[in-house]
Amino acid sequence: MSTMTKNEARQRRKIRIRKKISGTSERPRLVVFRSNTHMYAQVVDDTAHVTLASASTLSLSKGGEAVRCNKTGAEMVGKEIARLAKEKNISRVVFDRNGYLYHGKIKAVADGAREGGLEF
Repeated sequence: MSTMTKNEARQRRKIRIRKKISGTSERPRLVVFRSNTHMYAQVVDDTAHVTLASASTLSLSKGGEAVRCNKTGAEMVGKEIARLAKEKNISRVVFDRNGYLYHGKIKAVADGAREGGLEF
């Protein structure tokens, strides 16, 4: 019997989630990705296969002081993605947690995006 790695389990959850949700031009998908060092968020229109906006701790760090991949950094990414989406007149999105548990940094991104004015 083989055991699943953490990432394999996440990939399976991701597939299960993606069966149910997809982004449209009226209501794009807000995807969150978490690497070991950074946090990424994208607003994607699945019908046109286009990324409408993206933000990350990496892109925020280039502006000045380093933004760490912790809850505060994740919340900043959420606020930044909300600001970029607002610039493109996007106010409603579908949240895609990408197989991650809705907890900690993933929840912080969602809360930051809601604070920035996105609805989901």
